[in-house]
Amino acid sequence: MQQSTRNMGDSLTYDEIQIDEELMNSAGAFSIDQLMELAGLACAQALATVYPLSKGEKKQNSRVLVCCGPGNQGGDGLVAARHLRMFGYQPSVFLPKPGSKEIYQRLQTQVQNLSIPVYGSIAELETSLQETDVILDAIFGFSFSGPVRPPFDQVLSLIAKSKAPIVSVDIPSGWDVENGPVEREVADKEGQKVDQVLNPEVLVSLTAPKLGVKHFRGRHFLGGRFVPWCVPGAFLSTG
Repeated sequence: MQQSTRNMGDSLTYDEIQIDEELMNSAGAFSIDQLMELAGLACAQALATVYPLSKGEKKQNSRVLVCCGPGNQGGDGLVAARHLRMFGYQPSVFLPKPGSKEIYQRLQTQVQNLSIPVYGSIAELETSLQETDVILDAIFGFSFSGPVRPPFDQVLSLIAKSKAPIVSVDIPSGWDVENGPVEREVADKEGQKVDQVLNPEVLVSLTAPKLGVKHFRGRHFLGGRFVPWCVPGAFLSTG
């Protein structure tokens, strides 16, 4: 994991799905478990770099709320929660809609084995947001498109309005992978429809920065040191 030095004004184009396929085929030889482990570790390391634990009885930045979606992005978040716990943080996980895949269920069990609290209701999210020091956004990945459906419409609205700093995994939840920040219709606390966009302080791009993150102006890390040298040459181009 390294901090990106790329000028975010540069264009970066590639087929994200093809990169994942290349990493997991016979040439790349990675499994989905390995990629999730590497991604989650990179996210935990980036968060610990920007928001380190302070010394003393009451450790500053120790309370991290990891907000997970039901897909691979959420799996990365569950791995990150486990590593943060090993780093000495006090993570909790907000998981309103657990993933159905066997790998996701195993990651949930690993989190529970470390006595990491797991929440699922909007009321629990509201309480957790008032108590947390840092939010790790692992809800939607680069393949997300279309309207934000319940319960995530309320989730994104509450996170965006929180005063806690946000660290986003790969791409801020709700952003367009090519066009960057777009206002999505979400629901406020009273259930009214409002337009909202997530603006994190920190972004951890995985494998390679997505085109839309050229609009990001916060602190940017790249978790892709494991990528074989042949992959960037095959899929990346600047223009």
